[in-house]
Amino acid sequence: MTDNTQIAPQKTNETTRKSEDTSRRATVTPAVDIVEDSHGITLWADLPGVPREKLDVKVHDARLTIEAEAELPVQGAVRVHHAELRAPRFARAFTVSEDFDTSKIDANLTNGVLKLTIPRREEARPRRVEVRAG
Repeated sequence: MTDNTQIAPQKTNETTRKSEDTSRRATVTPAVDIVEDSHGITLWADLPGVPREKLDVKVHDARLTIEAEAELPVQGAVRVHHAELRAPRFARAFTVSEDFDTSKIDANLTNGVLKLTIPRREEARPRRVEVRAG
């Protein structure tokens, strides 16, 4: 078995290097918890190391997608010459029922946890039916 790790930088232009980094980067499916109640659903997704600027939450038709890129912190003026650890890219998609109002999604990212709250449409909420005697 041989180790072909190169310590010296390759002689490539910046555009080639960026496209190679993106194509070799693994996509991680984030762990997600989903809780449903009569008011709607709440979704928690684990996105460690993801800043708000690198988080993209989209809803199109009945499809909710979460895409994010983590950042690995580099201290001060340190220059990385060789790195085997890559910051992960996260992606996950869900189909959202018509019972939920995707125009009123509330999103919050705190300490690497994305919380999405999607309310149930008023007409889809459970309601009590009055029963008369007689």
